[in-house]
Amino acid sequence: MERLGAVKRQFLDVLDLGCWDADLQPPPGARIVRCDPGKGFAIAANGVRADEDRLPFADGAFDLVLSVGTLDQVNDLPGALTLIRRSLRPDGLFLGAFLGAGSLATLKSAFMAAERERPVARFHPQIDVRSAGDLLMRAGFALPVADTETLNVRYGDIFGIFRDLRGMAATNLLVDRTALRRDSLAAAAGAFADRADDDGRVPERFEIIYLTGWAPDDSQPKPARRGSGTTSLAEALKPPTR
Repeated sequence: MERLGAVKRQFLDVLDLGCWDADLQPPPGARIVRCDPGKGFAIAANGVRADEDRLPFADGAFDLVLSVGTLDQVNDLPGALTLIRRSLRPDGLFLGAFLGAGSLATLKSAFMAAERERPVARFHPQIDVRSAGDLLMRAGFALPVADTETLNVRYGDIFGIFRDLRGMAATNLLVDRTALRRDSLAAAAGAFADRADDDGRVPERFEIIYLTGWAPDDSQPKPARRGSGTTSLAEALKPPTR
């Protein structure tokens, strides 16, 4: 919402993609459609139940699409971004945010230490910021921007982070999952505790990736034609003469 507040234009039709609690409020005067892949969330928000990579909306239905916290869990993220771009009118804005690669580094290392002899996949794949920017371009967005914000949270034990991940619906989403044995859990809890700071708390990192992209429009600024520059970079970088 802070990023949206910096955009000085009016939006009339908004899609809240991943609406779960319908708490995201539209800009003043705008109509909003709520959509969530969870049936219960969609019903509670009086919205539409649909997966992000199978959106049912017509092309050009919105001039603003907001997606908070769900796109990292989509099977076909390039397809989802393409559908988001198609649902936007020319010069429409997409803003998204989700957990990216670099998140949960401490928890991952604890499980690697606990299951070193027989490592098991316990985290669904995550996207780094460079790949996120490439996906925006691949989906056809103009003026694409991807950047990150790091949140550091300190936990007393591994079960505290488990509670947070369950509350965020950010636990293991892989189809082929291997049950966690008691001895592996105990070893992971010990490895996690071994990383505690002097206060007895374990720091964990959450890397939030932000996406910004515009539906193409002729009114948008265009990059200069390659080779059209008239100033030499080497000349510009020369130190000033005395």
